[in-house]
Order: sequence, then C-alpha cells, then structure tokens
Amino acid sequence: MQGTVDGFSYGLVTPVAAYLMACLGGALGLRCTTRSVRNGRSFKPGWLALGATAIGSGIWTMHFVAMMGFTVAEAPISYDRTTTFASLAVAIVMVGIGIFIVGYRGATPMALVTGGTITGLGVATMHYLGMAGMRLEGQLEYDTPTVALSVVIAVVAATSALWAAVWIHGFLASLGASLVMGIAVSGMHYTGMVAVSVHLHRAAGSAGSSGAPAELLAPLLVGPVVFLLLAGVVVMFDPLLVMGEPDWRRPVDAAAMRPGVPAQRTRTANGQPPGWAADRSPRRESSRARDRWPR
Repeated sequence: MQGTVDGFSYGLVTPVAAYLMACLGGALGLRCTTRSVRNGRSFKPGWLALGATAIGSGIWTMHFVAMMGFTVAEAPISYDRTTTFASLAVAIVMVGIGIFIVGYRGATPMALVTGGTITGLGVATMHYLGMAGMRLEGQLEYDTPTVALSVVIAVVAATSALWAAVWIHGFLASLGASLVMGIAVSGMHYTGMVAVSVHLHRAAGSAGSSGAPAELLAPLLVGPVVFLLLAGVVVMFDPLLVMGEPDWRRPVDAAAMRPGVPAQRTRTANGQPPGWAADRSPRRESSRARDRWPR
C-alpha cells in the first residue's frame, strides 16, 4: 500500500530554517572562494577547501533540516548514520572538485561548465544518498522525470554559484548571490521530494515510538552547524573576506583582472605616459625649439 507522505509536518518552520542554512553555507563559500581568487598572496588551497566545506556542509544541513518535516503517517522513520555522513562527505568532496577547478583554471566557459556539472552532480548525489539512509517499513519510489529535473536544477545552481564566486566581489552582491543560491538549492531539494512516494511493506498501523524526525536528526546536525558558525567567525574577522579588497589595491579597470586582457599603461599626474618628463632634457628642448622656428 502507499504511505501518506507529509513533507511539511512543522509547517513553514523547516523550509525557512533549511533555506537559511543553505544561504549561510553559500555566503561563506562564495566569500572564501572570492578571497582565494582575488588575492594572490592568500593560501589558495586552504581558502578553497574552506569554501568547499562551507558550501557542502550548508547544503547537507539544509537537506536534513528540511527532512525534519518529512513524515510517513503509517510508518516510523529512522536514519542510518553511516550512509547519512557518507552523503556529507560526498557533498564536500564533489563541491571541492568543482571549486578547485574554477579556482585554478579561472572563469573560462569550460572550467565553469565542468566545475558546475561536477558540483551539481555532487549536490544531487548528496540528496539521494541521504534519502537512501532513511530506514522505514517500506520502499521509496521515484518519478524519473522529476528526479531528472532536480538534477538539472542542481547543475544550473552550482554553475551559477561558481560564476558568482569568481565574478561577484562586493559584499552586498555576494550576499544577494547567496540568497539566490539558497533558493536554487532549496528548490532542488523540494523538487526531488516531489518525486518521492512510499510503498509500505505491510498494512497501515501505528507510527511507532522510534522518535520524531527532529529528535533523530538534531544530534547529527550539531557538528556541521558548529563548523558553519566557526567558519562565519573566520569570515567576520577577515576584512578582505567581508568587504573585499580596498579601493587603493584594486586595478584601475576591472578588465585588468580578466584573463588575457593586458593591464592599462599608467600615466603621470599631468596625464602623460611614464618617462615623458625625463625626455625633456635641455638638448632635446633646444632641438625641438629649432624645429618649431621658421627658417
């Protein structure tokens, strides 16, 4: 028989909390990635790894905060810890691969597509591996077209996030990008949940006494949430991560930061190229005066 599935047993509490966790992870990851790309003196592998861990932890936390509201009326739900934490490792590793590709190869179309595809597949794998960690007296069944749509959303969201990490440098712009990223990731999750139906192995009965999903999942979320808070402290105490580079350290033209675009030639205070004043020696001045005097 088919189970009665409810994904919003706590109303809007779990969707809103899940969205905020996705935004937090996205914001931290974007700022760390931007820090590694914009500042050549920073420890690039360290910042990229921190960004990947923040994004992966934020997405994973978002998933299981949302799953607190998922219930099946006829059957109790529990979670296998090994599979659950394996989904966290998959998220961090695959997001890290995508971020390192863009961090070292730049914002080229090939790097963005490759990194975004790997990262998006990692997000989708995390979601469905986390779902595989559920234990109940039944079998989860999925609608294939809806699953495919959720994977496409994940890939598009991941590619957009990587693009934002490279090209969006201001604090407010990065904050806006993280809000959009949170919408995309949450949209991927709930699209994937629409594809779920539960086929129970036995007749309907009591939901049992294994505990509510919130009671089961809350202890598993402590570690990733603490990490996100600590990463937030690191970001807040680094002015380059929060506000970006100061104006006096930025290039005259943003095009100077683009691969393959030569830097503009600087000019002196009077608007002339460097060395112009040095050429005005007395001998050169006298020769120029003779050239201007009519003969």
